[in-house]
Amino acid sequence: MAKVKRKPTGVRRSAAARSRTQKARAAKRHTSGLLDRAMAALPFTEEQWHKFFMVMIAAAGLTVAWFAASYAGVPEIARTELAKSASRAGFEVDRVRVTGVERLSKQAVFERVLGEQDRPMPLVEVDAIRDRLLELSWVADARVSRQLPDLLRIDIVEREPHAVVQKPDRLILVDASGHELEPISRDEAEGMLLIWGPGAQKQVAELGRLLDAAPALKPQIAGAEWVGNRRWNLRFKSGQLLALPEGDKGPAALVKFAEMDGRNRLIGGKAVAIDMRVPDRAYLRCADGPCPREMSAAVEGE
Repeated sequence: MAKVKRKPTGVRRSAAARSRTQKARAAKRHTSGLLDRAMAALPFTEEQWHKFFMVMIAAAGLTVAWFAASYAGVPEIARTELAKSASRAGFEVDRVRVTGVERLSKQAVFERVLGEQDRPMPLVEVDAIRDRLLELSWVADARVSRQLPDLLRIDIVEREPHAVVQKPDRLILVDASGHELEPISRDEAEGMLLIWGPGAQKQVAELGRLLDAAPALKPQIAGAEWVGNRRWNLRFKSGQLLALPEGDKGPAALVKFAEMDGRNRLIGGKAVAIDMRVPDRAYLRCADGPCPREMSAAVEGE
């Protein structure tokens, strides 16, 4: 009868398991020792550490409870019930007062806040109302506030009309930045600065800086043409034309023209056009052609 030899696998496995257990216990003792030494090094008593951990546990519990309540819609329900209670107590929008409106129609403002009538005050979203008001072309800014118990107050800051942009099919009133305010008739545009030329509306602010270089000339200027998307021709109320160079040379040329006009009264004179596009030179054109050379020399101070 043959004998069957069995490998002592059970003994080795048991020994390996005991070894792993011993290593785990040693690691745990080492980690616990490090943690104990670290906590001992800090200037807190055991009672203070206990309170700290209790506070942390309570805060974690409150956070979980808040997220659970938010997911269930509890805060919104509470807010709605609070708003209803305020409404029953008379705290709801019953009046709307608008100030700061001169050119803008008040009706346009009321249309933006019509949905707020009878709304409980806690539910009035002033930022959303302000955003709707800023959509109006005349509104530069708007301040919206609640005045308890029942007043919604709206203060409008209007844009200032600055010039009229001539387009192929209409005239548009704009502010100093070129922002469109409203269409305007030719009679209404009488006496206002007229601006025209492809792309001129985008250059309104730049034109303002150009004219600021020679403020004494502003009352004499009737219009400005943006030419070739690079420079300005100014039209005076006398009907005369001033051609300015492009870029940064424009303000300097305008100041030079103002000095020449102060000496020789060019505006309202015989020259129908003055070309300042060449540095340190002015070309004058009279009604029947180039002006006499001696006239140009006198203007340039030669």
